Amino acid sequence: MRSKTRLRVKILLFGALFLCASTSLAQVPPASLDDKQLASIDDFVNHEMAGQRIPGLELGIYSRGRVRLAKGYGLADVEFNVPVRPETLMQSGSVGKQFVSAAIMMLVEEGKISLDDSITKYFPDAPATWKPVLIENLLSHTSGLAEYESEDRTGPNGPFYLRLDFTEDELAKKIEALPIEWAPGEKWAYRNTNYVLLGIVIHKITGMPYAEFLSERIFKPLGMTSTRLISDRDIIPNRAAGYEIDDNNELKNQEWVSPTFNSTADGALYFNVLDLARWDEALYGTKLLRQSSLDRIWTVYPLSDGKPNPEGYGFAWFINAQDGHKRIEHGGAWQGFTCDISRYPDDSLTVVVLTNLGSGHSNPSAIAHVVAGLVNPALAVPKLQAIADNQPDLAERLKKLLDEMVAGADIRPETSPELAAAIRPDVAKRVAQRLAKFWPGGTLTLVKRDQGPEGGPQWVSTYRLSKDGDAMLLVFGLDADGKISTLGFRPNHEYE
Repeated sequence: MRSKTRLRVKILLFGALFLCASTSLAQVPPASLDDKQLASIDDFVNHEMAGQRIPGLELGIYSRGRVRLAKGYGLADVEFNVPVRPETLMQSGSVGKQFVSAAIMMLVEEGKISLDDSITKYFPDAPATWKPVLIENLLSHTSGLAEYESEDRTGPNGPFYLRLDFTEDELAKKIEALPIEWAPGEKWAYRNTNYVLLGIVIHKITGMPYAEFLSERIFKPLGMTSTRLISDRDIIPNRAAGYEIDDNNELKNQEWVSPTFNSTADGALYFNVLDLARWDEALYGTKLLRQSSLDRIWTVYPLSDGKPNPEGYGFAWFINAQDGHKRIEHGGAWQGFTCDISRYPDDSLTVVVLTNLGSGHSNPSAIAHVVAGLVNPALAVPKLQAIADNQPDLAERLKKLLDEMVAGADIRPETSPELAAAIRPDVAKRVAQRLAKFWPGGTLTLVKRDQGPEGGPQWVSTYRLSKDGDAMLLVFGLDADGKISTLGFRPNHEYE
C-alpha cells in the first residue's frame, strides 16, 4: 500500500548505487561548495542509498533559490539502466500540498475565498457536522475529517478502491459519507482527505482543475517548465520509474492506480530539483504571495485550546528546528517515490532529496538533514550512539508495549487521544509485522533523550532496536498522565 501521507506512526527501512552529472541554473553564481564538502556529500549519499537500497536519488542544494548543487545518483530506470540526472522527474507525494496551500492563499488575497469560510459553502450537500469545519482546518489538518486513504477504504471492497476511476463529484460524495472523528480544531491528525477537498474547492472557485490552476498561476510564472500532474498515458521526457521492496525483500515496480488517484490535490505531481530551485527562490520573495500570506503558511496552527498543534504544522509545512536553527519542511511518498524539502530560512539554505523508492524503505528527510549539516556545520546532525539510560522504567514500559503490538493488541487505550486518533488499524498491522522481525529477542539501546515540547511528553526517547544484524529506531514518550503520546518507527541510521 502506497501512501501520500506523512504518518504519525510509520516504518521505513533500507538503499544503492552510483552518481551522475550535476548542473546549475542560477544566473548569479552562488557560493560554491568546496571539494571537501562535495566529497563528504557524495560519500554520505552513496552510503545511505546502499543502506536503504534506493535505486535513484536527486539532490538539490540551494541558497535562496540559487543552485549550489543539483545532482543525480543511481538509476532512474533499473530495467533500462538509465541514470538519474537533475532533469529527472520524480513524484511529489505530499510535498505537492504546499503548492495547493499557496494557491488557496492566492485566492484569499483576491477575495475569492476566506480562511474562515465553512467548507459547506463549497459542499452544500455535506452533512450538518461539516458546518463548523473551516478552510483553515483543511489546510492545517485540524478538520476532524476521517482519512480516505486507509487500507480498508482503498482496497477492493472499499469506497475508494485505488484501481477504479471516479469523477470529482463522485469522490466528493464518498468523502461526505465519511465520519467526523472529532470537533474541528480539537486535535491534529494528518489527513489526505483535507487536501483532496481543497483541490475540489479550487476547481469550484476558479473553474479550472486545481492542477491547471497551479500550472497557470505558479509553475509557468516561475519557469517550472517540467512540473506537472502525473499521467501514465502521456509521453513525459525524463520520467523516472518508481520502485518498492516487497515482503520477499525484492525490488519491484510500483503498483498501478487509476488516473483518479494520480490527479488529486493531496500529492500527485512530477517535479525535479531544477524546478524546485525556482520554487525555493519564490518563497524568499513576494512574487507569488504577500509576505503576510507566507507568514501565515509558516505559522504553527493553534488548536481550539489556543496551544500550537503538537506536530508544529502550519499550512502544508512542518515548522520546527534543527540544532536551534529554524527548519520548515515537508516530506512526501506515493507510488514508489519519496521526497523531502527542508528549508533553513535564517541560514539561506534549502536541501531537497527525491528518491524513486517507496516509503516503506527510504528516508529522504534524514538524508536532507545530514546534508544540510555537511553544507553548514552549524546545522550538523549528531550521530545516534548509545548513551546511559537513567530512566530505565521508560524502556520497560516500551518493552511491554512491543509485546502487545506484536501480539496484535489494540494499544489505543494506552495512548493519548491525539495519538489514538492517528493510529489506523492498517498502519498498526504493518508496524506489527515489521516489529515481529525484531521482537521478542531484540535489544533496546537508548541513543537519544530530549526534553519534550511544551504541552507534549516530559521526555522523548529514541531507542535502537536491533536483532540478528538488523535494526530500526523507535521514538517513545509519555504525557503527564502516563499515556503514550509519542510513538514512531523509523529506519535505522547513524544520524539523528
